[in-house]
Amino acid sequence: MASPASSARALLLHLLCLFAFVLPSSAERKLETNSLNSCQANSGFTASLFNLRYVPSKNSIDVNISAVSTIEAHVIFDVSITAYGYEFYSLNLDPCKFNLAGFCPMVSGNLGDPFSLTVDPSTAKLVPGIAYTFPDIDAKVMIYINATSGPMTGQSLACLEANVSNGQTVDLIGVKWASAIVAGLALVSSAVLSGLGHTNAASHVAATALALTSYFQSQAIVGLVGIPLPPVVQSWTQDFQWSLGIVNVGFLQNIFTWYQRSTGGTAARIIDTLSTVSVQVQKRSEPLVAPSMSLFKRAEAIVPRSVSTHVSSLAKRGNVRTSYGSYIVYGIQRVAFRAGIETTNLFLTGIVSFYVVMVFAAIIVALFKGACELAAAARWTKRDTFLDFRNGWLTVLKGILFRITLIGYAPVTILSLWEFTQRDSAAEVLLAVFFLLYVNISLIWASYKLIRIAHRSVSLHRNPAYILFSDPQTLNKWGFLYIQFRASAYYFIVPVLGYTILKAFFIAFAQNAGTVQAIALLLIEAGALIAAAVLRPWMDKKINSFNIAICAVNFINAIFLLIFTKVFDQPAIVTGVVGVVLWVLNAATTLILLLVLIISTAIVFFTDNPDGRYKFMGDDRTSFMKSQSQLTATGELDALAVTARGEKAGYGSGLDDNESLQPPSFTQAPRSRPQSMNRPSASVATASTTTVQNDRARMSADRHSFITPPEDDIPRTMSPSTHATTRAQNASPWQRGAGYEDH
Repeated sequence: MASPASSARALLLHLLCLFAFVLPSSAERKLETNSLNSCQANSGFTASLFNLRYVPSKNSIDVNISAVSTIEAHVIFDVSITAYGYEFYSLNLDPCKFNLAGFCPMVSGNLGDPFSLTVDPSTAKLVPGIAYTFPDIDAKVMIYINATSGPMTGQSLACLEANVSNGQTVDLIGVKWASAIVAGLALVSSAVLSGLGHTNAASHVAATALALTSYFQSQAIVGLVGIPLPPVVQSWTQDFQWSLGIVNVGFLQNIFTWYQRSTGGTAARIIDTLSTVSVQVQKRSEPLVAPSMSLFKRAEAIVPRSVSTHVSSLAKRGNVRTSYGSYIVYGIQRVAFRAGIETTNLFLTGIVSFYVVMVFAAIIVALFKGACELAAAARWTKRDTFLDFRNGWLTVLKGILFRITLIGYAPVTILSLWEFTQRDSAAEVLLAVFFLLYVNISLIWASYKLIRIAHRSVSLHRNPAYILFSDPQTLNKWGFLYIQFRASAYYFIVPVLGYTILKAFFIAFAQNAGTVQAIALLLIEAGALIAAAVLRPWMDKKINSFNIAICAVNFINAIFLLIFTKVFDQPAIVTGVVGVVLWVLNAATTLILLLVLIISTAIVFFTDNPDGRYKFMGDDRTSFMKSQSQLTATGELDALAVTARGEKAGYGSGLDDNESLQPPSFTQAPRSRPQSMNRPSASVATASTTTVQNDRARMSADRHSFITPPEDDIPRTMSPSTHATTRAQNASPWQRGAGYEDH
């Protein structure tokens, strides 16, 4: 029977061959490395700068190095080359055969002169072609410098390690733009559909778009963990950092640096010193180097144990620097470095990005309001086009800003909590406190309002869907919290917020404990998957399946993160295979979900009846939602009823006002419910007929509400049986199908 390692090698070979043919390759084949890491305690050779580039077409290796040597002896290089943890080539090199100055024999001192080496064409053929084409190849060259003369003959004087790259990557600007544009257009499409009156279709599109955006954020959060990640995982998760607001805009970075310095902080300069200092992007667990090296107290709190023993000093603001001068980045700092952002600017980058989006959204809504009024006044459009939006655009704007706050909840919380460990400046810590309180208080208050409104709806109408979906003001202002869920699961936004804040705490505060992060994320994702699969809280079967699939992939990602911690002490080849599998799984899932969203949204826009494309939900929300496709026949009746009540079209009920949450006053005649309503069928014609009957019943009830006694004022002389019979006869569809029937 084949061993697990051999099976893993076979699987990895098949995956590499498959994707080498599919993915594009650059015009120039090359292999390069940009850092030379020490992998042995008391290493006699260290380098603060090391750039090596091999181009097979030129048969040459160009080296730029700045190193310090304490070795004085004849040496031989013992070279080992591995790919995805599997050693496939090793050789011994005598530096004297290459006439390298300072290496034959090695002498103590500084080495800083660039040089080139000629490679024999026969040697170049040893490198497989796939090494130049597969993206983010996980290859490593390890060199032991062994003495051949002197008192330490046969012993290792130094160990050096270089991670090799071929310039191919899945960190592509096209993937970032494509995913961002699709998610953004889907959200805008849902807003347009809602404005046109197709509320049912808009809610489905919005629910799908929000689920996809949350999945993008989950993938980005994988890249923030303080766990050593394979290169392909680092690059793939980097594609979705835009969903966390981590976007590199040059002039903003200059502003952030100025702000930090002007408020007493010290800006990092890792990006500025790349030409003189190497940066090690933590990929695998670092070996023990110098246990006696000292760190500042703050370094001890944020540096992983695998790295802390490797570090001699810590520059201000958390930039880890080794004893030989190079930097080490990991976790959140690793994401910042790969994005070309200084680590001290990351917090402001994420915060400002989301609030810039909020400002632009407010400006666009205001401009659209003005454009609609101008078009209606000039009779370029019908007077009732976007009528609900025009009458209640401020409420719609509040709902949009709340929705953006919900989307930005995860990144704002993570970055604000992380800033408490970084303390880039006193002003930035104060900003972190403010924004953390803002998003949490806003969403907790919104959730509290939602629960109160739902409880009132249940107490008055025995179904939360009645007020939540019949009142346009409530729907437009607070709908972002519950419209994606079925009516009886309106509360599910609270577990969603709890899920997000738990992940944020472990991501921000456990950067130095990768195993703790992995176990915590595994438990959190397992709980989310179980809750989604058991409760199925979303509005229909398709949306439930969509979200459960996302939860399942997130759970698998958490398992892979636990494997990356080496807690199972698995062979390195297994870690390499798991990294590739994680990329393949998430790439396939992302592609499928994007196609589902694009196709479903396109079909909605190219159909005559967008709402009719979706089945009616079991909570009867479509009986209460003002959907254009179902209310066209009763437009005049609606207008007459609104005029008779003296209300503003679409916003007369105000059911989410504070006073509306109080018990009804007996000095005012309460509005009676319709006495009967037929459940809408799947047929559009039947649904329209039913809606006409319902609206006529509502209008009739409104006209006679001043003489109709409330249900609770039933004469006490009536017998209990008569009372029960009356309640049974008055039972309406929203009392059936949402779990609130009499038993």
